[in-house]
Amino acid sequence: MKFHGKIIFVIGSLLSLLVLLNACRKAENWDEEQSDERLSGGSQTVFSEGVGAFSEAFPGLSGSRLDFHDLGDAHFEATFVSSPAPQFQGLGTIFNSNSCFNCHVNDGRGKPILNTEPLASMLFRVSVPGIGQYGEPLAAPGYGGQLQDKATFGHAPEANVTVNWTESPYYFLEGDSIMLRQPIWNFLNHYTAVPPGMMYSARVAPPLHGMGLLEQIDEHTIKSLADVNDANADGISGKANLVWDEKNRRMMLGRFGWKSEAATLDQQVAGAYNEDMGVTSYIFRRESSYGQVQHDGIEDEPEVPDSIFNSVVFYVKTLAVPARRKVTDPIVRRGKDIFSQASCDKCHVTTLRTKTDVTFPEASNQVIHPYTDLLLHDMGPGLADNRPAYEASGSEWRTSPLWGIGLTQLVNGHNNYLHDGRARSIMEAIMWHGGEADASVNYVKALPKTDRDALLSFLRSL
Repeated sequence: MKFHGKIIFVIGSLLSLLVLLNACRKAENWDEEQSDERLSGGSQTVFSEGVGAFSEAFPGLSGSRLDFHDLGDAHFEATFVSSPAPQFQGLGTIFNSNSCFNCHVNDGRGKPILNTEPLASMLFRVSVPGIGQYGEPLAAPGYGGQLQDKATFGHAPEANVTVNWTESPYYFLEGDSIMLRQPIWNFLNHYTAVPPGMMYSARVAPPLHGMGLLEQIDEHTIKSLADVNDANADGISGKANLVWDEKNRRMMLGRFGWKSEAATLDQQVAGAYNEDMGVTSYIFRRESSYGQVQHDGIEDEPEVPDSIFNSVVFYVKTLAVPARRKVTDPIVRRGKDIFSQASCDKCHVTTLRTKTDVTFPEASNQVIHPYTDLLLHDMGPGLADNRPAYEASGSEWRTSPLWGIGLTQLVNGHNNYLHDGRARSIMEAIMWHGGEADASVNYVKALPKTDRDALLSFLRSL
């Protein structure tokens, strides 16, 4: 018995030594191939493929934090009405929508109007030549920074919008083709004179899943991906947008919006309340109609209470990312290789890691696969809105995250992509790319149809 005891003691000592040595090893570089490719949002990934795929809470939430998420969910879907009212009062005299959910249906992607119907899940940013105090677009006199196409009784919308679509064929080298459509926007019934040089930029509502993870990517990581002067001569530069954050009262790295015009989700949500619905918060205390004839003249307290506002921000921050699908399918894997060979991954960066943040443990130190660098890139004249925004020129756009793109049809019932929704398929969206993406587009254009189909199979797996 004593002999066996000695053996057990020795084995135990060796195991303890191995554990100690392993603990003292230096951290190794992360090997993406050793990770589960399905986990797009790291541990905050959900295996959901239905209409609610973008609306799931972080799996890591529990207790009071899950309750706070659910409270934000309820108020995200709330419909605002004009004051006075027993609840959800404060809808502005002019607005684009009366609910967050109306633009972000199922927390997903908006689409453009077809012809003459009212704007539903899209809007227009407006400005005039020049820049504001912090380098922001210069608000248009009489119109502010966003065109409100709806109004409460007794007030006038700023304008109405219709669209005409033009189509032209795009040919691949094999001879087959697709039709690309382009919008011609018409602005009618302006309530007052249009200031000289007023610029319009169409924007459909972006999907919301994973935004809390994107906010947790360290600023240094994003800036390290930039190559403003194209030092490696690959034709791709990328630059950060520096924007004013009203809550923090300083310039910060832009992350959110089609041109990265918001640095934080607090600013993004507060801006949506204010511009889209005319609802004030502790960040933006004046309605978007302030200084215009539509303003009600009332200096309201914040119309959305701080606790409710913070719950909606937390809700957006804690929307999980749907898992990738068919990751072992040979055609999908072939498409992934083509995606890299076409240099698409130089902007749509596959893998990033969130920072360590003890105040937000669920999103802390996560390896994620968002397929974005969160930088601005010149997309050429075809996609240009010719409206600068801080550091973004009229032809520069933020790299859109691709995670979840293959579930758009299921979640939102359409396949409209790009900032104005002009593309009716993923391939149309690819072919609209220009500028820094010219070489990638030409690579795809030259592929045989089987390889193009493989590329689409990969993108639909995201």
